[in-house]
Amino acid sequence: MNYYELTFTYTSPVETSIINDVLAAELGEIGFESFAENENGLQGYISDQLYNVKGLQEKLAEFPLENVEIHFTETLVESKDWNEEWEKNYFKPIRIGKDCIIRASFHEHEPGYTYNIIIDPKMAFGTGNHETTFLMISEMLKLDLIGKELLDMGCGTAVLAILARMKGAGRVVGIDIDEWAYNNALENIRLNNTNDIMVALGGAEQIPAFGTFDIVFANINRNILLNDIRHYNECMKPGAFLYMSGFYVQDIPVIEEECKRNGLALLSHTEKNNWAAVKVQKQ
Repeated sequence: MNYYELTFTYTSPVETSIINDVLAAELGEIGFESFAENENGLQGYISDQLYNVKGLQEKLAEFPLENVEIHFTETLVESKDWNEEWEKNYFKPIRIGKDCIIRASFHEHEPGYTYNIIIDPKMAFGTGNHETTFLMISEMLKLDLIGKELLDMGCGTAVLAILARMKGAGRVVGIDIDEWAYNNALENIRLNNTNDIMVALGGAEQIPAFGTFDIVFANINRNILLNDIRHYNECMKPGAFLYMSGFYVQDIPVIEEECKRNGLALLSHTEKNNWAAVKVQKQ
């Protein structure tokens, strides 16, 4: 498959790293599969079959951050082993304090971490949203999960499900609507010897088959979360907790309002570079 490589640069007083993260999330909604950050901006990759200049221009015109002017150039890149290219050149270990490291199998082992998670990501999951992953992992590291039943919605690489199992959670279920994510989750579960994690391909309609949970993690995006909070509520035991991320700080009020409509109370939130994670509880 051939890909277009687009190079994005900005004229803005806003920090480049913040623009990069927001832009990656926005472009992911129109088919961009991976991104590489640099000090000047962002490189994005999209298959030639999905690339639509008009759609891109419309997305940039609706960019949610103010005072940001975005420029881009495009180059058609001939087919190559994109998974290998992504893994070798762009995926770097993610460290959360000294508690947890997420690395690929080709990275050298780094001793001293309580949880050492191996993730070999496919290109589709190099979306630059390290902030949301960092926030959710940071929340999970605070929890006593021994024997808890946990659902990881939009599991992607299954990193949260794997960490939950490593922390002693009992029944762990991951669900993702993307077939590549589903297959990658299974691969990473094997790599980490957490083979009793159950993974399903699909959306929220898959949840009822797995019963109820003590804790639900959902790292997806604002619109899907708003649509599916009611489904999460239905699978939560009384007093259960729901952690959500994949949206911006300014989206918290609308997220909270939908939670209230479903009998869920917002307890706290954390943020990193304008990305947010919220903790809510079923009443």
